[in-house]
Amino acid sequence: MHRFLPNKIKYTILMLFGVLAAGTAGYMIIEKWNFLDSFFMTVISLTTVGYGETHSLDTGGMVFTIILLLSGFGILTYGITSGISFLFGGELGGIIRREKMEKAIDEMKKHFIICAKGETAKYVIEEFRKTGREIVVITPDRELSEKLFAAGVPVIADNPAEDEVLVRAGIARASGLAAVLEEDKDNLFVVLSARALNPGIKIVAQSIEKTTAPKLQKAGADETVLTDSIGGMRIASAMLRPAVVSFLDAMLRGTDETLRVEEATIGVNSPLKGRSIVEAKVGEKTGLLIIAVISGETGKYLFNPSHDYRLQGGDILIVIGNPAQMHNLNSLVA
Repeated sequence: MHRFLPNKIKYTILMLFGVLAAGTAGYMIIEKWNFLDSFFMTVISLTTVGYGETHSLDTGGMVFTIILLLSGFGILTYGITSGISFLFGGELGGIIRREKMEKAIDEMKKHFIICAKGETAKYVIEEFRKTGREIVVITPDRELSEKLFAAGVPVIADNPAEDEVLVRAGIARASGLAAVLEEDKDNLFVVLSARALNPGIKIVAQSIEKTTAPKLQKAGADETVLTDSIGGMRIASAMLRPAVVSFLDAMLRGTDETLRVEEATIGVNSPLKGRSIVEAKVGEKTGLLIIAVISGETGKYLFNPSHDYRLQGGDILIVIGNPAQMHNLNSLVA
């Protein structure tokens, strides 16, 4: 829990211990008292309980007591008010919530880690949330961190390029990592660290400069996305293919239902293996629309597959549907 304590509480505790130590040491040196008497005198002086001196004070002890009262009482008062604010001002509740969040992250498996900073990263996080994916966000952006925390999104406010931070996010158990930071060099460091910690994880990285994309791939990224290039293609498509763009916008940004083009791989022990599409009844059982199949053997695309196509282990189904329908499909293909 000490990681989440506000700095003012940490500093207040250190100052209180410092005053107690200084007061005890002062009486032991000036008055030649033993430790217990010196500590007791320091405590009753700071708390002003009025018990009187432990022993009679000489001039040096009286001057030291005055200094101790003037300096220590202010610190003690500040410590008490800070403690009350901490306990009853909502900060303690926030720390408890963060502790629960860290424990939840420790139990996650097959989740996705998003290293986020900037506007593009916010859209990435939104998409993962809309489609019901389990995510952990790592961000150096304190404002974004607070917003995500308030929304109940598992988030770590730290530098995502640090190995220790990626380990806290469960990099060894994660399915994928998205490096969506504002600087190419930052994404490069994240990719290098993530690949070293989990050689089998899928990594997708944002690239601002076109020349950086090959470097990210050499560092270990499976895919790189040139955001400026994607934006340019989107503008051109809006002009040349407005109906298609409107259809995709309605699908991606619709508020009534979250529809997406998704994929699912036929497992080697799946009950769908060896069955034709009509026999598998994927559409009837899930409500999904199969628009293509990628052959597990050849890697070729079969668009709008015929009903008599027999599914094989390793085939990838490309479908359109919502998260609930995808959940039903995943249980079938596993």
